[in-house]
Amino acid sequence: MLDVKVTPATAPGGWDCHAHLFGPYATYPLAGQRSYTPPEATETDYRALLARLGLARGVLVHPSAYGTDYRLLLDALGAQPHWRGVLVSADASTARMRAWHGVGVRALRFSHRSGPAGNFAGSALLADLQRLAPAMADAGLHAELWTDCKALPDIAAVLRALPVTVVLDHMAGFDQRAGIAEPGFQTLLKLVEHHPVWVKLCAYRNLRDASEPDTGKMFQQQLVAVNPAQLVWGSDWPHLNLQPEPVTTVLMDQFVRWADDPALVRRVLVENPDRLYV
Repeated sequence: MLDVKVTPATAPGGWDCHAHLFGPYATYPLAGQRSYTPPEATETDYRALLARLGLARGVLVHPSAYGTDYRLLLDALGAQPHWRGVLVSADASTARMRAWHGVGVRALRFSHRSGPAGNFAGSALLADLQRLAPAMADAGLHAELWTDCKALPDIAAVLRALPVTVVLDHMAGFDQRAGIAEPGFQTLLKLVEHHPVWVKLCAYRNLRDASEPDTGKMFQQQLVAVNPAQLVWGSDWPHLNLQPEPVTTVLMDQFVRWADDPALVRRVLVENPDRLYV
């Protein structure tokens, strides 16, 4: 097995493709109506994290706790023009999307999950994506979708028909107990293999009940086997609503160990996100 620890030389020019910023709250207060109140996780904190990870670029995902106040994310992109952003909007005009693209936004995020969490407060939904997709394509934006494998068989045809690339967060919420033969995960593999569907390799939220953290290795390896060209890695920093809080460098070490191939590590951390977030 490849024995690699994360260092600045692991993947120079690499990306963390999923992170959130919060605060400073004196300058960027949270929305009055929100479902959670996280501790501050500032741009300064995130720059320090990227340095520890040995990565150069980040993708900031707008969190629901800020409602439709995008100032923090847009200001961060202004200060760090080599970063990229993902916003949440159910009603943006084409002109506004183009303006966002001009300052580094590359996607809008939507939510469609199985069970009671399907209509997550503060999220734009799958129906919004279907309505906005033509304008998004015109503005050069892709879609990022927070979903889970249980929901995928019912929406796979919708995703195939969209005129935009779709990126699935958190490895599409695979069920580690059901295993790789589970129909939803098999649907995910087909989408990644045959359609412009990408996956963020971020397994830890799906492994909270696993007695062995490396349970997620086989899910990552299956995705790599069908299409390594449409995979990126995301830290999901600052790891909201989890105790104990995972160590981000350990999560990246885990991805590197599971990859067991320096060329694959570079592809996922550098080459693929260079294409997706150009």
